[in-house]
Amino acid sequence: MNFHELVLLRQSVRRYASTPVEAEKINLCLEAARLAPSASNSQPWKYIVVSEEPLRTEIAKATFTDIQLINKFTIQAPVMVVIVIEKARWFTRLAMQVKKKEWPLIDIGITASHFCLQAAELGLGTCMIGWFDEKKIQKLLGIPSDKTIGLLISMGYPEDGYKQRLKIRKEISEMVNWNKYLQK
Repeated sequence: MNFHELVLLRQSVRRYASTPVEAEKINLCLEAARLAPSASNSQPWKYIVVSEEPLRTEIAKATFTDIQLINKFTIQAPVMVVIVIEKARWFTRLAMQVKKKEWPLIDIGITASHFCLQAAELGLGTCMIGWFDEKKIQKLLGIPSDKTIGLLISMGYPEDGYKQRLKIRKEISEMVNWNKYLQK
């Protein structure tokens, strides 16, 4: 499959089969994530793969509440991946102060995209999750309180019959200007 086909294939999966994910496939996704670019090659991330019960279920439960149920599907995912933001290199930290940019947040998005695209190529489904109980997950995984969890990714094989959805996105003309900013 070419890259465009892969981008069309990758979607946020919210229904998973109970089939375990092979360690070899998880490792391929981690390798793709490891090779992602980052500001000054800081690689300000640490991945924690959670697949053992009951810990995986507890991590999944930390993504929803009795009121906010949107992430309840994570209970089905055989794997939960936690991405912790690590300290960037000193030069990057200095540049962040000068330019008022949070490059590690951008870097986390890039590495997570690499992870999810590799998973899609391997026939796996993923969903990036930004809503979660950070303190609960920190406690469950022994993550120091001075660290920030950037994202969670649910991962598994899509449920049988899970349909590829039509990607609804802005038209290219709505999101691209050439040579200067134009308000529409």
